[in-house]
Amino acid sequence: MFVAVIGLVVAYWLTYDKIHILKNPNYKPICDISPIISCGDIMNAKQSNLLGVPNPIFGLVGFAMLLAFGLALQGGAKLKRWLWLVINGGAAAGFLFFVYLFSQGVFVLHAICPFCFVIWMITPPVFWYTTLHNLQEGNIKVKAKLKDWLVKHHGDILLLWYVIVFGILLVKFWYYWKTII
Repeated sequence: MFVAVIGLVVAYWLTYDKIHILKNPNYKPICDISPIISCGDIMNAKQSNLLGVPNPIFGLVGFAMLLAFGLALQGGAKLKRWLWLVINGGAAAGFLFFVYLFSQGVFVLHAICPFCFVIWMITPPVFWYTTLHNLQEGNIKVKAKLKDWLVKHHGDILLLWYVIVFGILLVKFWYYWKTII
């Protein structure tokens, strides 16, 4: 539930800034810190919308659903297999969308949105731990050895993912980071 609340706050702030940019193209979001750390550059790009809908709206919907799901579980709800698989599908879609937006921001737009960065940090564990839960409950079938290995190394796998993301950001923007160290 904690990541859902963080995601909602970030998605709200991004939506707020996006609305202001749409109203006034000269509006500068609070997260425009430097030429590299810039929400405005990303929000003004064509990649900031999917099918004409600003990306933060998807965040508001997705994280609100995640919060409702978390609250239901905290309240003792027992969910059917099909619903767990739908939730896993939503988490997978969110993860793939994050990978796309990360690659577009870093490699095409050459910018890092600080609020998007927060989403980049919380989306992988949502997907990963939802998937692990489904593996452990038998909702997703894999060989027992693979399941045991994934469960045993769940933290290592997530850590490796973060090392890859931070490594990409470090290498790609080294020319900038070395000017501020």
